[in-house]
Amino acid sequence: MTGMTAMSDAVSPLENEPWFTELFVRFSNPILGVLVGALVTAVIQSSSASVGILQALSSTGVITYGSAIPIIMGATALISSVGANKNARRAAMVHLYFNIIGVGVFLVLFYSLNAVFRFTFVNDVIAPWGIAVVHSVFNLGTTALLLPFTSVLEKLACMTIPDDEKKESFTLLDERLLNTPSVAVEQARAVTSDMAETARTGVIQAMSLTHHWDDSLAKKVKEQEKQADRCEDALGTYLVKLSGYALNHEDGQQVNTLLHTISDFERISDYSVNLLHSAQEIHDKKITFSADAQEELGVLEDVVQDLLNRTTEAFRQNDLHLASKVEPMESVVNELVRAIKARHIARLQAGSCSITYGFVLDDLLTSYSRISAHCSNVAVAQIEVAQDSFDTHAYLSDLRHNKAAEESKAFQRRVDRYRARYTFPNESGAAKPAKKEEP
Repeated sequence: MTGMTAMSDAVSPLENEPWFTELFVRFSNPILGVLVGALVTAVIQSSSASVGILQALSSTGVITYGSAIPIIMGATALISSVGANKNARRAAMVHLYFNIIGVGVFLVLFYSLNAVFRFTFVNDVIAPWGIAVVHSVFNLGTTALLLPFTSVLEKLACMTIPDDEKKESFTLLDERLLNTPSVAVEQARAVTSDMAETARTGVIQAMSLTHHWDDSLAKKVKEQEKQADRCEDALGTYLVKLSGYALNHEDGQQVNTLLHTISDFERISDYSVNLLHSAQEIHDKKITFSADAQEELGVLEDVVQDLLNRTTEAFRQNDLHLASKVEPMESVVNELVRAIKARHIARLQAGSCSITYGFVLDDLLTSYSRISAHCSNVAVAQIEVAQDSFDTHAYLSDLRHNKAAEESKAFQRRVDRYRARYTFPNESGAAKPAKKEEP
């Protein structure tokens, strides 16, 4: 209301200026009036504000119904969709088509009736309330007219902005949100969560390729790794820009965590391609591991999948309890990797395994070990930021070596529990037990 008053006061001296009066007389031309209304709205990004300006100008007493109606009709909003994602642009197109159709029907109907009945109010001076009435009648009338044809508007928007084969990426990272840092941080977290899921899926798919090769799935794994790389670049750039804004303490910590975390998720995705290369070698060279090696790898793959699932879910849900289970599980992965290497050496010495197979096995073990290490990094960063600290080395050292600390005791209990859950069949005397979710 203060703004409207200020605008009214500013234009009131123009009331008696002939050039100003002549300007609005020219707007009685419907086409010119519509174009002016559209141009004003495009500049100020708000149809309501453009109508408000017209109301302020009406206080000069020189604007008639005949000149105001076309301007009101032209008050559309499209340019605000620039830089937005595909569905946002489609929504803007629906709004544009709504206005184009509504303006066309309204103007044809109005001027046709005016030609027949000669409305006397056309040359009358319009008051602010009259502008509000015309604007409301236009919107209500157009809505009533087009409501049965919403599917047609949808098809028009999709035809104007069609789908393409390339998936639209990172649409949530809208730089306009940087002016509201807390919202921008949440959007960055959402994109990072999607990146985490992409990395997790890629690793699991690559893991399956080590057992059964599939060309189409291999291609998908490569594309997902590229997607994760692009995501890291987009997120890194966005977060660096965001860090330059005035952030509260919590948002600042979140940005630091995300900057550390995205590199870990990207590296996890990189190891999906490493696994893919190992799978390709197994397929091309027709490598078949011994029954013992297959069983051992099966146990390791189970714990790595479990670890990935917990890490991703802990990050997505910001679940610190779930995150606290990742580090103990990573310790078990390292123990299993060392055990498999020792067993492989024993088989080599016994002559029951080929050294060529050993190279592939070592590549697989390295990939699984590094994946679990990056999962640990993600979970520890999440816990550390919640504790308002970011010294991961000190945290891990205290967790593993401070035997008197309660947190260290809980860590050791979890390690023992996971160690018992993920055992090799010939260690326990039976097949490994079914996995049960820890309460």
